[in-house]
Amino acid sequence: MSRISIEQVKHVADLARLAITEEEAEKFATQLDAIISFAEQLNELDTTNVKPTSHVLEMKNVLREDTPEKGLPREEVLKNAPDHQDGQIRVPAIIE
Repeated sequence: MSRISIEQVKHVADLARLAITEEEAEKFATQLDAIISFAEQLNELDTTNVKPTSHVLEMKNVLREDTPEKGLPREEVLKNAPDHQDGQIRVPAIIE
């Protein structure tokens, strides 16, 4: 007995805006049934002493400390700006 019907496959394809043929729907139903079957095998595992986790590997914060640093001199920044005035970078207006 299939755990997923061809109609369900077509419905999901429709939600995803995918155009699939009848043959593709049958093929996907078979493939999805195999995936569900494999996932159901995980229910047979004894996980009573396994702590819940969000990652298999231990995650560490690899970011540097957020310390303030001196920025670039204003003249150097404005040197790369295509248009500037009074020490400010000029940009095109986006609101009328």
